[in-house]
Amino acid sequence: MKRSNVFRRVTAPGLGALAITLLLAGADDPKQTIDAKGLTFQAPTSWKSSPPSTQMRRAELKAEPIEGDEYPAELVVFAFQGGAGSVDDNLKRWQRLFKDKDGNPPKIESKKVKGKNVDVTRAETSGDYYPAKFPGRPAEPDRPGARLLGAIVTGDGTSYYIRMVGPDKTMKKLTADFDDLLATIKLEDK
Repeated sequence: MKRSNVFRRVTAPGLGALAITLLLAGADDPKQTIDAKGLTFQAPTSWKSSPPSTQMRRAELKAEPIEGDEYPAELVVFAFQGGAGSVDDNLKRWQRLFKDKDGNPPKIESKKVKGKNVDVTRAETSGDYYPAKFPGRPAEPDRPGARLLGAIVTGDGTSYYIRMVGPDKTMKKLTADFDDLLATIKLEDK
């Protein structure tokens, strides 16, 4: 009997430490699996998923703006069989959606990061956002003071383009979550 009392005293503090460890490790920030038809990733459950609005889009999510920002951040996954040009071509396309205070495309930063089973090109730029116009789709409004976080994943036969755009302050707050998402990207055909 004394032995079990000693056991309880030893394990009770251990359970508290375990709970603190899980809390610090992000156990309070649940994730959802997003299936973009050939590519999957984990995103915070607070990012609300909706059905893709066009055939080119494989997934769409929205993250609520922080206090003071007027619109949510939107993440869209596009996929093109055979790709849609080189990685550099696509980075330049994203860059041209933005203008700096002088009306020029701002610098776009890119680097390679690791997904689950694939290399990912991560991109970031900011400035005034001028969304591309597409026939048959309602025009998105121009957005001053926006930021883009993007990722390009090249698979066997299909390339995926993850583009998240929102107000600069909101996007800065979401950057760590976006980078966590990139680490969970998995190509299903690999």
